[in-house]
Amino acid sequence: MGDPKYPRKAWRKPKRPLNYELKMEELKTLGTFGLRTKRELWKAHTELSRVRHQARSLLALRQEIRIEKEPILMKSLARIGLVSGDATLDDVLNLKADDLLSRRLQTIVSNKLGFKTPYQARQAVIHGHIMIGDRKINIPSYIVTVEEENSIHFTPESKIPEMLEKTKKEEPKVEITEESAESTTEATAESTTEATAESTTEATAEIPKDKSSSTE
Repeated sequence: MGDPKYPRKAWRKPKRPLNYELKMEELKTLGTFGLRTKRELWKAHTELSRVRHQARSLLALRQEIRIEKEPILMKSLARIGLVSGDATLDDVLNLKADDLLSRRLQTIVSNKLGFKTPYQARQAVIHGHIMIGDRKINIPSYIVTVEEENSIHFTPESKIPEMLEKTKKEEPKVEITEESAESTTEATAESTTEATAESTTEATAEIPKDKSSSTE
């Protein structure tokens, strides 16, 4: 048992952190889920590796022991929405980091409550504008269970819903009709014909008028 003041790290760095393709994938994931640092992504990878290790160890056991211990792991994963109720250990081995990141409170709030970006949802969670049932949770990385997903809402004193409605009303709606489409096509056609006419006139102007030198 270690010192509680210095807990063990809950994440591991990748073996090749300077790989270009890996860095691009990590940056894409950071922007998609609104993560603050790569450490949050590494924590998700570490947690999934732990779950996959448990699944592989269950596959190596005898059938009798496996029948007793497998439902415990599957129920814990189905509780947080990573797998379905009729999933198998092969589905656990196929899990990815995006599956776990999509169950974070920040991601669910951004998808459910109408935020434009996950960074706005993260700010709302940190500043205490989000509640799950009767509890106020200000942890963006909180893993939401399936039962808690339908009870996520704003706090009563929060003014963010009014701000979101105002931004939706202020956004200009661009409607593309048949008349506008025809006018744009006609304008582009006229511009192309004018450009071709100007190019032909310039080409004819460059041709010399005196043909006596050529006849001589």
